[in-house]
Amino acid sequence: MTFSTQNRSSFHLGPFRLLRLGLVLLLSWAGLIHAEDAVPTYAEWRENCAKLPTNRKLGARVAPAELLPLKSFAELDRMLNEFIGHSLGAPLATSSNWVGEVPDRATFFNPLRGWFVEPAIPFEPFARKLALPAGSRVVLQGDLHGDIHSLLAVLDRLNDRKWLDGFKVVPDDLHLVFLGDYTDRGMYGVEVLYTLLRLKVANPERVHFCRGNHEELDLVARYGFLAEGQAKFGRSFNAGKILRAYDFLPVVTYLGSGTNFAQVNHGGMEPGFVPGELLEAPGRERYQLLGRLRQAAYLERNPAWLTNDTVAGAEARRELRDFTPLTPTLPSVIGFMWNDFTVFSDESVFTRDPGRAFVFGEAATRHILQTAGKGASRVRTVIRAHQHSGIPNPLMRRLVASRGLFRHWQETNSPGAAMAGAESLAAAVETKASRTIPEGSVWTFNVSPDSVYGLGCGFGFVTFGVLHLADRFEDWRIEVESFDVPGI
Repeated sequence: MTFSTQNRSSFHLGPFRLLRLGLVLLLSWAGLIHAEDAVPTYAEWRENCAKLPTNRKLGARVAPAELLPLKSFAELDRMLNEFIGHSLGAPLATSSNWVGEVPDRATFFNPLRGWFVEPAIPFEPFARKLALPAGSRVVLQGDLHGDIHSLLAVLDRLNDRKWLDGFKVVPDDLHLVFLGDYTDRGMYGVEVLYTLLRLKVANPERVHFCRGNHEELDLVARYGFLAEGQAKFGRSFNAGKILRAYDFLPVVTYLGSGTNFAQVNHGGMEPGFVPGELLEAPGRERYQLLGRLRQAAYLERNPAWLTNDTVAGAEARRELRDFTPLTPTLPSVIGFMWNDFTVFSDESVFTRDPGRAFVFGEAATRHILQTAGKGASRVRTVIRAHQHSGIPNPLMRRLVASRGLFRHWQETNSPGAAMAGAESLAAAVETKASRTIPEGSVWTFNVSPDSVYGLGCGFGFVTFGVLHLADRFEDWRIEVESFDVPGI
């Protein structure tokens, strides 16, 4: 492992520098820092993964051991060490990059504290601002859910385009953003994580991750990833270390150029967090702890927010609260990881989906975006994933019809619209490769196809988008590319 302390003295918390050096020694003593062993090239990794049966063929079974491209957990462990090592350095661990409170150096930045280790560390979710130059391009991909074949199909396409050279990003203006839910519901979560970490290690400033609702203990225990890891690696599978790595993923990134930003996250809106100070903070990368989410206070400060819908307003007063998150779901859900959006423009502006989270309509969403900024900075649009189903409901049919990237609120609701099929939807939703981005719009990316979602909804194509940033928000656009994954 390359665990350099170069450029990490910028963490201005006094004794932390000594603490960090001590941690390096402890990690070495514990056998967590490995020698420079050979790792597969991209071509070798691609060839090894090509031998794997699809999730559709496997069902919920693990592929035969002789076909698995990682023969031991140590190979994934090395990439985890590299990622955690980067997270312990600049820019995340530079105190001046944090707006407001800085995470506790003895908990958040201590890799030896974490899940399944006593004493437990607090849950400290955070937001990130990433300001890029005008002209930058950002590749975005939605939920992967253990679908290694679709992930590698996208990376192959980027290699063919010379945007990647193996795992290495080539153009100076290109960034990659993955929108969360990397494992579960597919039996190649290990391989997906390894691939993503290889990308991140090769391009620490150009590859970025969102933390989805499946990047936490409860869901990986319920939906398959823990069982997958144990089946592949037995007692050597270190779930706690993977969960600890998730702590360094932001739950929302405000990505943009100049004073214009997109809210890029896995789930939906979180009215309890106002990012104005974060957006105004100078510099390329800045961070802010979510801290206490003040949902009820937002409703009180904005009495006109939901007054046009008395039912929605009453429900919001019952459901929204001020709270400090203990987990992504307790005492209530973090909206950035969990919340959803209505499909039609005339649906309720706020409701609760029982057993899941809150659902925001067009007017409520626009209000939150309009009140998010401070000074000249503005949040103009939302780009996310998350809202998928294994049955062809109205949203999934629109995700398929729009070739994997759907803009909400293009239609009004009606029995015919709710049940519309592919032929009529092709004329009702955007399907062009290049799309402009209206103010206040919300965009949902489809889930990868080698999954229960692709099987249940009858699609076999994968989608990625390329967001083009410009000086003026009116000149932003997103290019949508979707193509069938061979063998799916």
